[in-house]
Amino acid sequence: MIGIISDTHENEEGIKKAVAVFREKKVDFAVHCGDIVCPPMLEHFKGLKMKFVYGNNDGERAGLNSKSKELGWEEVSDEKEFEYKNKKFYAYHGTKMEKLDAAIKSNKYDYVLTGHTHIKRDERIGRTRVINPGALFRIYPHTIALLDAEKDELEFVKI
Repeated sequence: MIGIISDTHENEEGIKKAVAVFREKKVDFAVHCGDIVCPPMLEHFKGLKMKFVYGNNDGERAGLNSKSKELGWEEVSDEKEFEYKNKKFYAYHGTKMEKLDAAIKSNKYDYVLTGHTHIKRDERIGRTRVINPGALFRIYPHTIALLDAEKDELEFVKI
């Protein structure tokens, strides 16, 4: 199972609750789809396996990348491609809609994970399932998502 989170915007209490859900559900890893905002926020994810992409509010890129490496995770980048359970994934914050749309319409991915709008999304376009977990900032309820890629089952969790 994969945990999906985005647009946390320094909401420490929300992040702590989300991480507790990820631990309780024993996710294999979690993907943060951007707008972490500052390096100290990464500490709250310690002990989880994580993948991070930058969002448009992630101004401290060097610090975020350094902290991510310090905590044993891979480099933070603008976008990520990876495979899990024989499925192809693409993670991108979604700042440039044309870039996001191109990835979705490419038919290269089983799943496209995104954020930016703060609005939950679960939509199938061609062979691609597009997932936005919602946000922990500026929208209620705050939500994250859990994806069972083997069963293609998605659950939004209210935080």
